[in-house]
Amino acid sequence: MLSKNESKETTWHKAAGRGELDILEKLWDWAKELQLKPEDLRNELLLSNDKSKETAWHKAARRDKVEILEKLWYWAKELQLKPDKLRNELFL
Repeated sequence: MLSKNESKETTWHKAAGRGELDILEKLWDWAKELQLKPEDLRNELLLSNDKSKETAWHKAARRDKVEILEKLWYWAKELQLKPDKLRNELFL
């Protein structure tokens, strides 16, 4: 769904790491408007890994972007992302 750069980062990764909540929200809205399946939203946005195996969650946490982490958590609950899946992906 989202194209990746040479580091396999998406716009989603970049926005999360920079704390750009407005961009994340717009990308989320567009993805939902496209009526993407919940598993695509989970895999392509919430759990997508870059070359270093980092997700948007990792990038936001490393840069102390608490507001971004809270929004990602809200969207994970909206998609009914299972806690074990989150644990496996985020706490490597």
